[in-house]
Amino acid sequence: MITEEVLLTADADGVRTLTLNRPNAYNSLTVELKERLLAALQEAADAPDVRAIVLTGSGKAFCAGQDLKEHVARLQAGDSSPLRTVHDHYNPIVRTIVGMPKPVIAAVNGPAAGAGAAFAYAADLRIAAASANFMMAFANVGLGPDSGASWTLQRLVGYGRAAELMLLARTVPADEAKQLGLVGDVVPDEELAERAHAVAAKLAAGPTVTYAKIKEVLAVSAESSLEDALLAEDAAQTLLGATADHREAVEAFVAKRKPVFQGK
Repeated sequence: MITEEVLLTADADGVRTLTLNRPNAYNSLTVELKERLLAALQEAADAPDVRAIVLTGSGKAFCAGQDLKEHVARLQAGDSSPLRTVHDHYNPIVRTIVGMPKPVIAAVNGPAAGAGAAFAYAADLRIAAASANFMMAFANVGLGPDSGASWTLQRLVGYGRAAELMLLARTVPADEAKQLGLVGDVVPDEELAERAHAVAAKLAAGPTVTYAKIKEVLAVSAESSLEDALLAEDAAQTLLGATADHREAVEAFVAKRKPVFQGK
């Protein structure tokens, strides 16, 4: 019997594309897929030739969240491991996405629910297909938010709107998601993969050390005082000012040519 690869990996132009590949189950998250995704994200973070990451899904969905069939079957069999999946899988996945020292783009090709939506919220940039939608489905199954959604969602849309989306668990279509600030762009379905790769490739060709510091400073500043934010900016600029990429950018500007960044 041929076992389907639940996660596909492809590299091009310094971009690693990770594709959740359980299309017949709306790319819902089994233990195998969660473990594969975490390992792939960690590998991408450490790979020097990977300078940007695209996360997407195969088929008609981005990710429907937890595979409830597997979840229920394991619980009925007396297996307590599903109760540890937040600690063992979801938290490490989101920490890795948010802490990734490289840009992460979520190419949301269809419905994104629960943890699937939360993975998209954790990315640095979100581009949605016109047919995509988002749903915080946790309340519908008697659960609270996980996968960092309580942290990421309200930073995207504000506390009041985040509470509404979680309590009512309503579906947010792509156009409304853009209006709310959940996604930065909405494109025709057939253009999504190309657009996401183009954005990721542009970032991959840029000063990736700088991008890592931008992410770091934004994370610090989101929860700190102005003084702490100023200190974080000062430290980042001191480090970045000594990089080869900064020198290359300045020299290219003076010479009126396009800079060539090395991520160093």
